[in-house]
Amino acid sequence: MGTRKLIIDGKEVEAEETITLLQACEQAGAEIPRFCFHERLSVAGNCRMCLVEWVGAPKPQASCALQVKDIFPNKDGTPAKINTASPYALKAREGVMEFLLINHPLDCPICDQGGECDLQDQAMGYGRAAFHRFNENKRAVEDKYMGPLIKTIMTRCIQCTRCVRFATEVAGVPDLGATGRGEDMEITTYLEKAFASELSGNVVDLCPVGALTSKPYAFNARPWELRKTESIDVMDAQGSNIRVDARGPQVMRVLPRLNETVNEEWISDKARHACDGLVRQRLDRPYVRINGKLKPASWAEAFAAIAAKVRGTTPAKMAAVVGDLAAAEEIKALKDLMTSLGVANLDCRQDGAKIEGGPRQTYLFNTTIAGVEAADAILLVGTNPRWDAPVLNARIRKTWLAGPLKVANIGPAVDLTYPVEQLGTDIAVLAAIANGSHPFAKVLKDAKRPMIILGSGLLTRADGAAALSLAARIAGDSGMIGPAGTAAEGGWNGFNILHTAASRVAALDLGFVPGQGGRDVAGIVDGAQKGEIDFIYLLGADEFDVAHLGRAFVVYQGSHGDAGAHHADVILPGAAYTEKEGTYVNFEGRVQRAERAVFPPGEAKEDWAILRALSDHLGARLPYDDRAQLRAAMVKDVPHFAQIGEVPVHADTSSATWNGIGAQGNLDESLPVTRGIADYYLTNPIARASETMARCSQELVHGATKMAAE
Repeated sequence: MGTRKLIIDGKEVEAEETITLLQACEQAGAEIPRFCFHERLSVAGNCRMCLVEWVGAPKPQASCALQVKDIFPNKDGTPAKINTASPYALKAREGVMEFLLINHPLDCPICDQGGECDLQDQAMGYGRAAFHRFNENKRAVEDKYMGPLIKTIMTRCIQCTRCVRFATEVAGVPDLGATGRGEDMEITTYLEKAFASELSGNVVDLCPVGALTSKPYAFNARPWELRKTESIDVMDAQGSNIRVDARGPQVMRVLPRLNETVNEEWISDKARHACDGLVRQRLDRPYVRINGKLKPASWAEAFAAIAAKVRGTTPAKMAAVVGDLAAAEEIKALKDLMTSLGVANLDCRQDGAKIEGGPRQTYLFNTTIAGVEAADAILLVGTNPRWDAPVLNARIRKTWLAGPLKVANIGPAVDLTYPVEQLGTDIAVLAAIANGSHPFAKVLKDAKRPMIILGSGLLTRADGAAALSLAARIAGDSGMIGPAGTAAEGGWNGFNILHTAASRVAALDLGFVPGQGGRDVAGIVDGAQKGEIDFIYLLGADEFDVAHLGRAFVVYQGSHGDAGAHHADVILPGAAYTEKEGTYVNFEGRVQRAERAVFPPGEAKEDWAILRALSDHLGARLPYDDRAQLRAAMVKDVPHFAQIGEVPVHADTSSATWNGIGAQGNLDESLPVTRGIADYYLTNPIARASETMARCSQELVHGATKMAAE
């Protein structure tokens, strides 16, 4: 990769030939205004706001549309001179701004983009306030329908086409486009259908004006009124970095934070818009069931009811289940409490996934999210990454766009936004690939960096352990397990488990799985029906068959009145993910910390603190009094919890590890391979309490479409 010398604003710099002139100018310290240019999208070059002066050129140059290699030296061999702030360049930008403002409405006082609008900011620098030369009527454009999440005021649109390029290139859903030419050009969805992507909300962040804004957030708040808190998303297991904006006691909106190795700068629609579920169906005080009815109680009464039940039973008849949204702190506290009581019936796998808490590589997404970009062949089994982890799916699409990538899928056919070879839903196909008799086995063997991604549709089968063992054999035989280290360092591990529960990896790390002779979730449910289990502690667990817990005494600790709370005998109100400081581990094993944005409602408390207080009443006092001591205990148990923001590299690539994954057994060929999630928008208690997610589910999953004529 060559470099070229340029003189930018009188300073000589050396820039890579493949970057744009705009990026070279910014590396030299200049600030270049832009509306259409975005680092992650193709170059459109149509807003002309980034004009600079190339000394000797006949006219100003659009710096986003020129690469450094296009800037040839002067005739005497000296580097080309680029001026970014000369009167010539400034006058050119003022002219462009004048054209942009000709038709732009004066909506700033009522526009949701006000205060964080690129056009406002740049009009301050390049607008001409003294006079205007346009006396004709302004154009007006009809607002378009783009679904339940995106509000459109298309008269404000400046045709930068960022949304069109995002939809086509990143989301892979070509629902947006432009019609008409010149003054009649309009951005629209075809036939006014909804923008059908799980990443659609990102176009609101991309829009440099107020043409596309958030429909659920419309007219709710101004950016300067909001408290901004850095946090981690728990709607899936990717651990996307987010910013929670709150006003007073309420979360108003969720925005993405830049993290190149996890989510770049995108987040899923569920991460962005499920936050309205944080104020509905909330548990804000303890309850105790008396004569079949839940009655409000004090914390002391609730703890006394639990203690009385625990005293009247034995450890063999007690069980605990961890839910999908729990942070590592409360998982550790619950495990320590149950272990001190002698309870072995512990489980975090509500869906019944056949994964043991053995060596970490056996239950992680080992390639890492950023490492996906180095892959050249992928086998998907029992997963729909577009729903399981939409931002990861965008990364796979990015890899496909960048070079030759072969993807095959065992499971139901779905549109993943890139070409996929459908291998059917028969589990025998997996066995054929393992035996080398299927054509795709050769594709994996011939690939330099092959990957296999296993989803909950495979792992939750009755024969999931045998299927997992087959998948591990494929990984070992096809050269997926290479040297240790990251893809950037030349290492490779193509064996990947794609979890969908934010708490799952942390719980497996902490060993929240059945102890010696302990029962898993299915065994706990079965035992409750037979009367062999009579005390069950649910830590935010709502995703399994809670209705069939028989006559067992159920304690539900969580934030929402969902399935678990309906069948509970004692309810302890906990905090949602925005209301506590928590540690989460994403599916690649990266430990990340979330900060508290708001306080829990009513009498609700942080989950680990509830367990610490309960331990006193049960006579099994936990040995930590504050969060720092608890985190120290976590690190003592699991040393990699100290490595915040990093993916620990696993040195063990021995065949013994891969031979030990899963269990030998027979596959049930009568069971088709399914996908794990039935409805992307309603996967957890917060999403199910969200009015916005209900609307999305109705329209985008169940097809209750809005007609164009409405």
